[in-house]
Amino acid sequence: MSFTFAIGDIHGCLTELKDMLGHIHDQASAGHVVFVGDYIDRGPESRGVLELVMAGPRKQGWRWTMLKGNHEDMMVRAYLHGGAEMAMWMENGGYETLGSFCGHVPDDVVRWCAELPAIHADEYRIFVHAGVDEALPLDGQREHDLIWKRFGGGESGYFWGRHLCHGHTPLAGNPQTFDNRTNIDGGCVFGGELACAVFDDDRPEGPLRFLRVPARG
Repeated sequence: MSFTFAIGDIHGCLTELKDMLGHIHDQASAGHVVFVGDYIDRGPESRGVLELVMAGPRKQGWRWTMLKGNHEDMMVRAYLHGGAEMAMWMENGGYETLGSFCGHVPDDVVRWCAELPAIHADEYRIFVHAGVDEALPLDGQREHDLIWKRFGGGESGYFWGRHLCHGHTPLAGNPQTFDNRTNIDGGCVFGGELACAVFDDDRPEGPLRFLRVPARG
């Protein structure tokens, strides 16, 4: 039996992320961890979070997949275009990220964020930061929808016969599953929880359970 662990929005909450990875390693000796993006902004330790995830797994038998969130996208656009794009990033947590990097995010970090994939799909599940557009084929999704779409309330969908797992929208009650869709943004940076959904790789179902780490701040 193998497992996939999907971790929701981190937003610079490094202590909680380390605690979550410890819980994951207590659950299994090997597996796949999917990060659904938003590593940076708003929280106190964006640099530390990026350094941790960029380094990859330190234990044998583990595989990590890092996806792009809208906050990584905002940072990349800010560094590419400046002006209004920089102002938008600053208004949405960029000041905290710059502070953690002592005023400048290194080029290699910006490049790493720019090159992150926006979607990961396996036999039974689809992982994205924000959402999908079912009017388009799965292999024809637009990055903007994958990292910016908002689901409201308990809506679900067919999702090409797979279970959709995403973050981005920190609703009260998260993490929670709505039929064929699971939202794992527990709003950690807002005083909620860092959430992780645990999936059995061999079964076409939603999460077996959730792991939760309360915000420390």
